[in-house]
Amino acid sequence: MKNIVTSVVICAALAGCGLTPNGLRTPTETIEADVPVGDAAAGVQTRPLARPVASDVITTPEAAKPVPTSGDLGSTVASLGSPAEPGLWLKTPLVSTQSTGKVSYNGTSIDVTLIPIDGPVTAGSRLSLQGFQSLGAPLTELVEVQVSV
Repeated sequence: MKNIVTSVVICAALAGCGLTPNGLRTPTETIEADVPVGDAAAGVQTRPLARPVASDVITTPEAAKPVPTSGDLGSTVASLGSPAEPGLWLKTPLVSTQSTGKVSYNGTSIDVTLIPIDGPVTAGSRLSLQGFQSLGAPLTELVEVQVSV
């Protein structure tokens, strides 16, 4: 009985090493799994390339186009900005420097301070609480506004 238990333990140990009781392999023998990935003859081992991360992705030409500094800047989807910040302002990627401008929604226009934020020009903007109220825009919705300088 003791021989059977010893044989089972030895077989289990050898099976984990890739060795079998029928044909023990010498250290100089290799099998396909022992060869490193890459050019084995040159001794170079390579690894698969990593997947690209978001920072490696090339931006679209539309997102990279220059931002106009006067006239109609285009439209943007505005969400409610911080209610703790008073005043009439629009934080938007449509401008690169702080300036005064106009925001229009459903035929109503207001003068606001345009504040630049990082992001592609296709990104959304944040409009002040006072701006939403002056335009008559619903506070709980995203609204599309026209922006000009």
